[in-house]
Amino acid sequence: MKNSPINELQQLMILTAEECGELTQRCSKILRRYELKSEIEEEQRIKLIEEAGDVLCMIGLMVEHNITNWDELEKRVIAKKAKLKIWSELIK
Repeated sequence: MKNSPINELQQLMILTAEECGELTQRCSKILRRYELKSEIEEEQRIKLIEEAGDVLCMIGLMVEHNITNWDELEKRVIAKKAKLKIWSELIK
């Protein structure tokens, strides 16, 4: 958004939200089409990686722009995994 009428924070938040939305869409498309992860076609897996990578890029930009830092994010990752241990089978 070069020459954008919106400021740096607005650009960062909008682009992050948009990338999260695109990842959400890709996850939904995969869920509609496949039941097991072993069924996911390589083309769809690559598209998922692209969207997840875009979100990761935006998180990195949040760190670069001092919205957060990796230590704060890691603490949140630990907290979320602790919750998932209780409420899901994703964490053993």
